[in-house]
Amino acid sequence: MTTSFLYFDLGNVLLKFNNERAIRQVADLTGADHDQLAALMAGEREQDGLQWRFEAGEFSDDEFFEIVCREFSIAPDRAAFEVAASDMFEPIAESFALIPQLKAAGHRLGILSNTNAIHWRFLLDGRFAVLNDQFAEYVTSFDAQSMKPDRRIYDVAIEQAGVPASEVFFVDDKLVNVEGALAAGLDAVQYIGHEQLLFDLAARGIEVPC
Repeated sequence: MTTSFLYFDLGNVLLKFNNERAIRQVADLTGADHDQLAALMAGEREQDGLQWRFEAGEFSDDEFFEIVCREFSIAPDRAAFEVAASDMFEPIAESFALIPQLKAAGHRLGILSNTNAIHWRFLLDGRFAVLNDQFAEYVTSFDAQSMKPDRRIYDVAIEQAGVPASEVFFVDDKLVNVEGALAAGLDAVQYIGHEQLLFDLAARGIEVPC
């Protein structure tokens, strides 16, 4: 088995996140009702929720801001709103240490994630340097206008990697996304912890110094 490119999911692989924290911060900043805001973001069905639709690229960050402002009759400072909506991420230390080791060993790396334009801008503003200077390719759902586990986002990832699908390794915390990647021809595994990830990499001939 040849592995020529490695993609990592963001949430619960590289970074922990807390959506409830973001909703609480936006509600505190704007005066919007917390429960109504949470319901708007989640939707009765996940794919109807504002969060899903924003991450799927159905509308821009400007349009997202306008929708929330209109829904709650609010007019917060835009920059403060984006920080409140985004300041919910914490690095997973073992993963942040692993990425530079893999790059230093000559491996080409990428991020493949369901995310939105506001979160992405926040994550790449320099506060998490590993995300800025270690990865060769970034594949985001809002840019691809396709959400994992839909086939199209994996096809975009394969094209950007520039190698056959079978040579692309992908790790994601959600089994449904792993299954979608496997169906697209990628070599994919579920993230259940750092030691298991090291084992999965070693099984592909990728050894990481202890």
